[in-house]
Amino acid sequence: MPSITSILGRICYNSRGQRSIEVDVIADQKFLGRACAPSGASVGKHEAVSFPRGGVEEALSILNSNSSKFVGLDASDPKTVYDTLRSIDNTPNYSKIGGSVAYALTIAAAHSAARALDTPMFKMLGKNGSRFPVPLGNVLGGGAHAGPSTPDIQEFLVVPVGAKSIREALEMNFDVHRELRNVLERKDRDFTYGRGDEGAWAPRMNNIQALDAVEKACNNCGHKLGKDVAMGADFATSSLWNPKSEVYVYARTGRKLTPARQLQYVIDIIKDYKLIYAEDPVHEEAFDDMAELTKKFKNVYITGDDMLVTNTGRLLEAVKHGACNAAILKVNQAGSLYDALDFADSAKKNNIRLVTSHRSGESTDAHIAHIAIATGSKMIKTGVLGGERVAKLNELVRLSETGLIDGMAEV
Repeated sequence: MPSITSILGRICYNSRGQRSIEVDVIADQKFLGRACAPSGASVGKHEAVSFPRGGVEEALSILNSNSSKFVGLDASDPKTVYDTLRSIDNTPNYSKIGGSVAYALTIAAAHSAARALDTPMFKMLGKNGSRFPVPLGNVLGGGAHAGPSTPDIQEFLVVPVGAKSIREALEMNFDVHRELRNVLERKDRDFTYGRGDEGAWAPRMNNIQALDAVEKACNNCGHKLGKDVAMGADFATSSLWNPKSEVYVYARTGRKLTPARQLQYVIDIIKDYKLIYAEDPVHEEAFDDMAELTKKFKNVYITGDDMLVTNTGRLLEAVKHGACNAAILKVNQAGSLYDALDFADSAKKNNIRLVTSHRSGESTDAHIAHIAIATGSKMIKTGVLGGERVAKLNELVRLSETGLIDGMAEV
């Protein structure tokens, strides 16, 4: 077994210039695994906290003072590393050591083990599949990822459902992104080419104008909607929900929607634009509303993110309600790699399709490309452009050269 021989943590920076934690794990005295923890702008209230109250410095101090406890452990066994981590922090949301340390340490350990074993990380971890996830292209953005005059919906997505290879899928997404700039220029001569956190264009538009623009860009590229590409949206409605007045507040357009009107609004958008993917269409506690959408649209990925936060308990609660037929997997929401893999196993047992995802504040690490394949994820969200986004996509291209993966996942 690859044995952990040393651990080193440091403060580093994510793609938004925010401070984060990076951890180096050395296995067998020479095999380096490294991981930097990401962070989200749209954060579910039930997910692991990034840092303890003392912030990044306290998290690093706790890691350094406990690093010797991990020396000698099997780096290839996420459960062993998790158990030791839990002996230091047994809080439900990693509030003592911080989810960023849990993420970076456990991913780095797996990375070092894969190098020691001379095997791709996905193969070392994988039990559930050997197909490429379909990459979701976030081509237009709003909400917490962009400026105040952009749409309220957070992500307008392209899904290359007709792609026969990972390279073809990526090029379809890039083509739509490029053409969308032309569409936006024609609609707004003052468009500044502004982009949000994940590389998506950030224009002055309302939600419907944005959906129309993405649809037009797809058509202009010669892609047939529903056959070559499909559209999706991350509504991120927990950030719109006002629990006191119990309405969804669309501040950019001055609208307030009751839960019933929000449901109808989402239903209309799914139907009118033939969406194949709808993430967080209602707020994180609205299990029954989510169940209604899941029942109505069996062929659409009705996807829980803030509702589930990569937490097995939240997933099983959603299953009881019949809410969601798909789930976002973000390792840092859960904390450790073992937590995330346990979530993935529970999703598979309950026929919930997985979508492995980055965060808006990212590093140039490519580990989630491996995690998506290892967990049998049907899709992967990495944004669309920018070095920290393309790093994951280029890793998928490299993995296509190994001959170990049997084509694209069926969505």
